[in-house]
Amino acid sequence: MRNLSKSKILAYRQCPKRLWLEIHKPDLRDDSGSEAVFAIGHEVGDVARKIYDPDGRGVLIDVEELGHGEALARSAVLLRDGQTPVFEAGMAAGGALAYADVMLPDLSDGRVAWKMIEVKSSTGVKDYHRDDIAVQTFIAASSGVRLSSVSLAHIDNSFVYPGEGNYQGLLAEVDLTAEAISRDGEVEEWIAGAQAVAALQDEPEAATGPHCTDPYTCGFCDYCNRDKVLAEYPLGSLPRFSRQKQELMEELGIDDLRHVPDEYLSGHQARVKEHTNSGTVFFDAEGAAADLAPHGFPAYFLDFETAMFPVPIWKGTRPYQQLPFQFSLHILDASGSLQHHGFLDLSGNDPSLACALSLIDLCGDQGPVFAYNAGFECRVMRELAGLFPNLAASLVAIIERVVDLLPIARNRYYHPSQHGSWSIKAVLPAAIPELSYDDLDGVQDGNMAVEAFKEAIHPDTTPERKKEIENQLAEYCKLDTLAMVRLWQLFAGHK
Repeated sequence: MRNLSKSKILAYRQCPKRLWLEIHKPDLRDDSGSEAVFAIGHEVGDVARKIYDPDGRGVLIDVEELGHGEALARSAVLLRDGQTPVFEAGMAAGGALAYADVMLPDLSDGRVAWKMIEVKSSTGVKDYHRDDIAVQTFIAASSGVRLSSVSLAHIDNSFVYPGEGNYQGLLAEVDLTAEAISRDGEVEEWIAGAQAVAALQDEPEAATGPHCTDPYTCGFCDYCNRDKVLAEYPLGSLPRFSRQKQELMEELGIDDLRHVPDEYLSGHQARVKEHTNSGTVFFDAEGAAADLAPHGFPAYFLDFETAMFPVPIWKGTRPYQQLPFQFSLHILDASGSLQHHGFLDLSGNDPSLACALSLIDLCGDQGPVFAYNAGFECRVMRELAGLFPNLAASLVAIIERVVDLLPIARNRYYHPSQHGSWSIKAVLPAAIPELSYDDLDGVQDGNMAVEAFKEAIHPDTTPERKKEIENQLAEYCKLDTLAMVRLWQLFAGHK
């Protein structure tokens, strides 16, 4: 019987077929997106070691270097001695294997015991974390490790980084000792079930469904859906069509939005169905022009790019705070003249103050400031106002001038190619096909922009690569606001 890792047991909890595929056909897994998740986990784990072992006396078990056998043997010696903190300590028992993020020795009663702490990059305890802790606790206890407490440490997003590498207070602990111990029977059943599935010669059958993305998106979704004939316009393309209604339609044998009975549809949903069926474009040009008529000139078109760090890197900032490192601003005057201005800080220093000052300088004191899904831009500016009270009045004045183009698009325009989405990346190719994010080099969406920014400010990035990233980011953000200008011209009747 093989030792199944904690992650394999939790994979079984999500779907037995997922576990079998991870063991027998791992090459079928799509790992796209997982690298960023792992990177965040490692980042938080590195800081956790500094928090729990400020003197650097602890021992890190590197399973990649040692291999499982040596890692388990070395962990057993350290856990028996109880002299120093141990990080990534390996434990195995009953066909299961786990590595604990933090093990702190507790000799309070004269015997060796351990405070076991699992570190998560989330800002709270999630249900699947509780399963994780239950499995970890069962394996530890079954392997003979005496535990004095079991806790989960998560990011405290109210923490403000004081600088100088001081991260004390970044993690908040939640004691789960009693709950974890009480679930031993459940965990034992999970391990037995997982072992039975792992031993199967043939792939088990399992239907796809909501569990495929809960609590994680399974990397085998494409494989499991390979023979499934998908509707051309699936129910998920109906905006805000509830899960309950989708399930009801599926029970009725309906998987295409074009066949959903009208009585189940809201006004927007009915419009999507109507124009999808007819293959026509809905455009209330008169209504769109009326929506924009009250707003004069000069007209500003604003878009921010922001980065979030689970572990803050700049003094005075919080975990996962949205920090603007870039904005694009197009300015259109009454004559039709269009100017572009941009801000981008790749120095590696906190860009917030320079961003705020540049924004205030460029936006003037009159004229609408258009944004798309403007709540985001307003939230960024409110954050800046909170950081810099002396600039708050000027930033609030800009916020008060913001006009959101999204509601106008949602109420006045729809093309079947949008598939129920009014994101600018869905509307733009439908309404303004000559503009395309696909033509951009390197950076084509917000996630790519954030990763490019983080690469650019890394000390190991070469000047040549940094310049390349600078150009890519500038072109990407510029297209975001140029897209708004072109939509404004269409909606206002100036195209």
